[in-house]
Amino acid sequence: MKIDTAAIASEIVTRAAGTTRFLVAIAGPPGAGKSTIVEELAAALNDRDMPTAIVPMDGFHMDDAILKERNLLPRKGSPETFDVRGLTDIVRALRDGTEEVLVPIFDRTRELAIAAARTVPPEDRIVLVEGNYLLLDAPKWANLADHFNVTIMLMPSEEVLRERLEQRWHDLGLTREATRAKLEDNDLPNGRLIRTRSRKADLTID
Repeated sequence: MKIDTAAIASEIVTRAAGTTRFLVAIAGPPGAGKSTIVEELAAALNDRDMPTAIVPMDGFHMDDAILKERNLLPRKGSPETFDVRGLTDIVRALRDGTEEVLVPIFDRTRELAIAAARTVPPEDRIVLVEGNYLLLDAPKWANLADHFNVTIMLMPSEEVLRERLEQRWHDLGLTREATRAKLEDNDLPNGRLIRTRSRKADLTID
């Protein structure tokens, strides 16, 4: 999957003309390459004198203690394990663009969301919001897509996703059995949900 981030950046610049704040959603299943593309896109936009911030949806993971109470820890990363209201409130504040917004980030090495860990000042014209379920057409999630000016969906094949996710969990030190459980019981089912239950994006890249 070769993505022309320069062309996408040019399109965003054109569409953002005349706006003070322009929100872009980059959605897709686990392993789709969202983080990499977002970083490249932000660099391309900054090179065009369009100050750009990145807001990952992963910062809205519920804490493991809550997930344990709800017997959801094995499903961490599925839609019901995110603070959707908090995410929606932050997206609304980002869309307004008149004040600095503090956003959380996720520390994958500690499996921990850190509150107010990044700032998005009003001077940032473009905000790239990245996450699995930004376009999910399901209760609590369905209205989120309406807050974005442009939506992008990354949708590589399940074979590609499986290969990337196996490598991800291997690099993080998981055993073969633990990796298999992550893939078959959580990551790949979540990816199928995104593939079948997401609203149509302005741009889909497969």
